[in-house]
Amino acid sequence: MPPCFKIEKPYSDPVVGVDEAGRGPLAGPVVAAAVVLDRKRCPRGIDDSKKLGPEARESLFGKLRQVALVGVGIATVEEIDRFNILWATMLAMTRAVEALGIEPGMVLVDGNRCPDWRYPSTAIVSGDALSRSIAAASIIAKVTRDRMMIDYCALHPGYGWSHNKGYGTPEHCAALDRLGPTPLHRRSFSPVKQHMLDL
Repeated sequence: MPPCFKIEKPYSDPVVGVDEAGRGPLAGPVVAAAVVLDRKRCPRGIDDSKKLGPEARESLFGKLRQVALVGVGIATVEEIDRFNILWATMLAMTRAVEALGIEPGMVLVDGNRCPDWRYPSTAIVSGDALSRSIAAASIIAKVTRDRMMIDYCALHPGYGWSHNKGYGTPEHCAALDRLGPTPLHRRSFSPVKQHMLDL
């Protein structure tokens, strides 16, 4: 079954769904999104971004931007290397909620922990498959980050970021061997760190 509003129902409005994209890649930022849906104007087809194809995600991204309140937060590669990916993700999520400019009634966070923030919140494992608000946030975060990586690919050709989005695919790792790391590579991640040691 696709995600619904059952999880949101007990909480006072506005209910915010939060999810992130980009915890695992070797390159690029981590991006979080916070979304407040209008339940009367909710686009059809919202689902966990991983279950949707690129065209469906792009279409829903545009529709959500028109009818939902959306905040986006980014943690840079430098912040990922300084704080580690977990705390950088928490930072991106906090920035996403702050970008909404509202006081949430409840924040629903995909995963098993919430950031250390002042907002009432609850973490929901596999929340992007259960909560429509979190699923919407997963779409916004994924499309936003994918677009960033496509732009970065033009600045740093050869790594295949336009399609691997910075993940450690064989193509990407071979390019690391051949070209070395860029400023957008996460130097705290083992495959990149090894290349730094080999230089």
